[in-house]
Amino acid sequence: MTERILSILYYVMIAVLIFNLTQRKHQSKAERKRFASLYIAGAVLILMAGGIAVVELGLEGVFFLLPALLVASYLYLLRDRIFLFRLNCADCGTRYSWREVFYEDKPSCRCTPKSVDHVDWDSWRAKEEAVLCFIVKEGKVLLIHKKTGLGAGKINAPGGRIESGESAMDAAVRETEEETGLTPLKLEQRVDLSFIFTDGYSLHGRVFFAEDYRGEMTETPEADPFWCDLDEIPYEKMWEDDPLWIPRALDGEKLKGVFIFEEDRMLSKRITEEEGI
Repeated sequence: MTERILSILYYVMIAVLIFNLTQRKHQSKAERKRFASLYIAGAVLILMAGGIAVVELGLEGVFFLLPALLVASYLYLLRDRIFLFRLNCADCGTRYSWREVFYEDKPSCRCTPKSVDHVDWDSWRAKEEAVLCFIVKEGKVLLIHKKTGLGAGKINAPGGRIESGESAMDAAVRETEEETGLTPLKLEQRVDLSFIFTDGYSLHGRVFFAEDYRGEMTETPEADPFWCDLDEIPYEKMWEDDPLWIPRALDGEKLKGVFIFEEDRMLSKRITEEEGI
């Protein structure tokens, strides 16, 4: 078993060294990544030396764990110098080309993708997490005239940012109470929304629907709440994406939406059914 591992490591070493040679042609742009590949070659060399020692001394294969642990420590200590080959922009999730991944220390990304298809949404991370909460009862839905923050002047559901250490559902309850005076009851998450704005801002939101509530509705410094018939929702005064998913969510569908906005204008969208929400 150890001999087989040594054979594999030998070919890995050759491949890494050949790769390093190709990086030399781009060393003006990839100096850090060129050294990263050398560090990787060093890790492979340590493993090979440890494996050879195990074989020469006639030790059991389990002793190969010792150089493996040494290499794990080596990789951890040099992690900031080795793990540089990122596939996507950390800010917006835009995929880099293979040349940018391997041969550029600082791949250029304007962080303003024009299409949702250009973003790796699985690795994308938003700058802020938020919630919305729709209270729906007796053919009416609770909405607000938003006074402050993102979307001020528009009509929306109560909601806001998730605070540190707070669950999404707890945030939905708290924000609804703070903005309307009502406490939503029997909440269910139905929609997952992700937004990229071309100015660099990004937001991930979870949307809850409540079947009941308690308390008295009141205007607050953040919002002016009102009840609206389900067939009279004023979508023309809301965000452009709202009419694409709110009617479906009101019918009970579980949805996932990803969007790119330039200020108030929607540039790209994709909405899919997502039973796992």
